[in-house]
Amino acid sequence: MRVLVCAASKHGSTKEIAEAIGRQLSEAALTVDVNDVQEVDDLAQYEAVILGSAVYMGNWLESARQFATEQASELATRPTWLFSSGPTGDPPRPSADKAVSIDSIIAAVKPRDHRLFAGKLDRHQLSFPERALITAIRAAEGDYRDWDEIGTWAAEIAASLAR
Repeated sequence: MRVLVCAASKHGSTKEIAEAIGRQLSEAALTVDVNDVQEVDDLAQYEAVILGSAVYMGNWLESARQFATEQASELATRPTWLFSSGPTGDPPRPSADKAVSIDSIIAAVKPRDHRLFAGKLDRHQLSFPERALITAIRAAEGDYRDWDEIGTWAAEIAASLAR
């Protein structure tokens, strides 16, 4: 089975999550391609898709929203999973119920699951306006990604695809 893992990542941490998911699926003997959403224009060769995006101010990045909208009918015809990466801190802020708003994407794509993962915030990678915003909202700097949680979710997807 050929699986596409694609994500929109502004500073690289969401891409690293996509790569970790891809490795886990590969270890389960699936054929996996991991790409940026902007590099994907045809889903015909894939039997399943995992699509993710970094979250900023409660929204997916534009490239992920556009990809999901343009490919919604294709995504809805195959097993599809979505993930979001964004909240930081311990406990993560904002809370899961306020962290991301993708109800319209979920309705169009009809994924098997959507998972919200904590993210990573490194002020040194941010532009001046981004640093100003982070300071204003008092976002917690650090890497809050839970690699065990990400690996477990990817293993669940692999098991589902094996059935």
